[in-house]
Amino acid sequence: MSAPNRREELVHAAFKQIAERGFEGLRTRDVAAEVGVNVATLHYYFPTKEALIKAVLDQAMARFRTTLEPHGSPDDQLRNHLRAVRRLMVTEPELGTVMGELAMRASRDPAVRGIVDEMFAGWQTTMRGLLRRAVKGGRLRPEMDSDAVAAFVIATLMGSTLPQFNESKRGDQAVRQLERALGID
Repeated sequence: MSAPNRREELVHAAFKQIAERGFEGLRTRDVAAEVGVNVATLHYYFPTKEALIKAVLDQAMARFRTTLEPHGSPDDQLRNHLRAVRRLMVTEPELGTVMGELAMRASRDPAVRGIVDEMFAGWQTTMRGLLRRAVKGGRLRPEMDSDAVAAFVIATLMGSTLPQFNESKRGDQAVRQLERALGID
């Protein structure tokens, strides 16, 4: 098996463990065993557990990035991103579980906090860019162009990862309300 495939398999196995067992159930020896390698091989690819967690989070964020469309007006891009993230949460609930587990662990673990903060900073930069382009194009009110609004959008999307939102129409309602608040409905 090639190195990129083995690395991907290890990340997928860790993602699956977090989704099924929670962060506390993540065991590197179990990840290695699921892929059919020993722990030393896992550590060749991921020297620390934090490196493995970062790779899991990178994989999760790659799924979110697939919801960003490079074409259309900024408000269309933002609206489509909100709706696509919501669909992703419904069709891939394990993604929300993993994101929630990592966010919860970040409140107690400084190393995980650093990884999660880095991820949120990147997402906030993307969101802030969409908001600024929408303001510049006259599609959103200027006061909407702020870090706080970008953080609010991300918080709403992260909240939609909760199981209560996937099992009902609450998540769809939350996204529609967010669209109305932003004036992109």
